[in-house]
Amino acid sequence: MITELNKNDFYKCKSLVNENGQMEVKAVIESMNPGRIFVDNPLSPKTGLIWLGNNDGFLFFGNEENDNFNKEINAFIDTVIIPEAKEVNIFWFEAMGNHPKWNQTIKNLFAHRQLKNWNQKVYQLQKNNYNVKSEPTIDQGYTVFKLEKVLFENNKIQNIEFLHSKILEFWSSIEQFLNNGIGYCVIYRNQIVSICFSGFVVENYHCVNIETLSAHQGKKLAQAVAFHFVQECLKNKQIPYWDCMEENTASNIVAKNTGFTNVFDYNGYYFSFK
Repeated sequence: MITELNKNDFYKCKSLVNENGQMEVKAVIESMNPGRIFVDNPLSPKTGLIWLGNNDGFLFFGNEENDNFNKEINAFIDTVIIPEAKEVNIFWFEAMGNHPKWNQTIKNLFAHRQLKNWNQKVYQLQKNNYNVKSEPTIDQGYTVFKLEKVLFENNKIQNIEFLHSKILEFWSSIEQFLNNGIGYCVIYRNQIVSICFSGFVVENYHCVNIETLSAHQGKKLAQAVAFHFVQECLKNKQIPYWDCMEENTASNIVAKNTGFTNVFDYNGYYFSFK
């Protein structure tokens, strides 16, 4: 029977993780970032499903040929996942496998659900391959700031709730982010218009989350905050990690222009709850 694992027991899943898979899996299992884990056996799990704490998808890990888990997963999604997802206005099941063998299993399990797919690209940046020497030039009036405690408490920033909400999508508290993550933003006329920060952290790997408000796109603001993010990582011997959809052209361009190298791709699958 598939059951939710107590957070204190997440460690039982460590041996099931693909070391070369998505770092989000490790981040949740190590309780660095929020998320829920559902497993076949809470005493000795062999297969599991992670629901990311930012509601950005589900990740299958462990044994993809576990019949006990696979026979129950559709009913579990219908009776547990879908009702809870709809309560937070999620109407799609977006799933990925922690290793490539999950791809065929996911296709088989959800073949009756009008399953569709996309491709995801993962980039990393190593210091010895980094050639970007100068900060991108941005228009006058735009200023880059580091995400520090004083910034979160700055009442002069008109959309400070934007900053808080973005961080809390990935972290259980602002304090936890400040203790473990890094980030930069661009402020224009007392508004945060672009942001780049550690969405997930595992050991010395920092997964980039980046966003520029639509009215300010096309001004190299994303490249500017990404530049400062990378500089901070390299200074502290950390490895920047960038994970984005292949069809997100702008994000892929910023990653490459900032010096990132594509290290692997993986498939994502989705179907509607409606």
